[in-house]
Amino acid sequence: MADVFRGLNLLETLKESIENNKLSDVKDAVEDLLISRINLAVVGDRGDEKATFINSLHGLGPGDEGAALSSSPAAPEEVAGYANPKQPDFRLWDLPPVPNTSPFEPEGYMDRVKFLRYNAVFMTFTQTPQPNSVEVFLEARSLQRQTVYFILLALAKDTEKTLEEKRKASLEVLTSQGVRQPKVYLVRPPTLEKFDFLGLLEDMGRDLPEIRAHALLLALPTLSSTLVTQKKEAFKALVWAAASLSGGMSAIPVPLVASMVDSSVAVRILTKAQISLCLDDESVERLARQRGIEPTRLQGLRTCVLSVEVTKGEVKKRLAAAEKDLATVSSKLVEMAMPRHARSVSRSFTAMLQALNGAIDEMASDAEKIVAAALDMGN
Repeated sequence: MADVFRGLNLLETLKESIENNKLSDVKDAVEDLLISRINLAVVGDRGDEKATFINSLHGLGPGDEGAALSSSPAAPEEVAGYANPKQPDFRLWDLPPVPNTSPFEPEGYMDRVKFLRYNAVFMTFTQTPQPNSVEVFLEARSLQRQTVYFILLALAKDTEKTLEEKRKASLEVLTSQGVRQPKVYLVRPPTLEKFDFLGLLEDMGRDLPEIRAHALLLALPTLSSTLVTQKKEAFKALVWAAASLSGGMSAIPVPLVASMVDSSVAVRILTKAQISLCLDDESVERLARQRGIEPTRLQGLRTCVLSVEVTKGEVKKRLAAAEKDLATVSSKLVEMAMPRHARSVSRSFTAMLQALNGAIDEMASDAEKIVAAALDMGN
């Protein structure tokens, strides 16, 4: 797909594509976001901190299905891959540490682990970055690869003071080897919402192509209320795009076919939202277990039926209710929301937009309550 999404607001970009009749780009964007295909690599010594970091990115604990192990079954020089059980196209790759040998050719290591195929690479360490890792970073930058980041993983015994000392020493190492404006992110693997991880996500959002940044956003667990809000806005952009495509289809006078397509797409979007917002039973139970909370306390915070289970019957009911409510919606408001090509032809657009946006708001509200309770009770 063409890089029409780079550096632009997602919703505005989708609207522009619709206005320019680039429906194939919009269809690709909808499918890409529903799949959330993203590949992240984690470089560094294998052990508890690295395994926990990989698992936290997937929202997993050490005993969960698909979790990385502290003692990796992969050979020391091999790459190990981990797919998210709920979102199999969100893959994390455990790369072996950069060899601490001299002389060292960064190109050889990068070729061996296929360094440039990943959307982003985390160069992790627990003390300071070793010189050859910095050489790999500089080589990646020389190839115009901006999505490589140094991450200082906190040990269980580390305090904020020792971490700041390690960060300062790490920045000195990077500066001494010629890294311009070096940046080191402090991350505590079991609790990503603390320290610098959310700031790292902001930087990645600027560095990645926009569609890939949003795919990452939707694939990550709900680590904070801010992430819940960002996910909600991304889903509303996705809803708008899907409704716009639906509106275009409804120009064909086959209402039954359009209705079937609407409900099918709506189910996919809301199922994706349920998983992305970590509202399904398995995700809520896992979060409760990780925070030492009784699962029923978090499960009871879900008041939207779609948070518990997304069914075609409930989705059809909401679409039908939105159709009935169309008469109460200001025609001017509808016209402003709709792309030009659909303004004169589509009731489907308005019904889908109204029904799904309302559902997304309700589900996001449940997710915010769960995140707030988990962070509060778990401290």
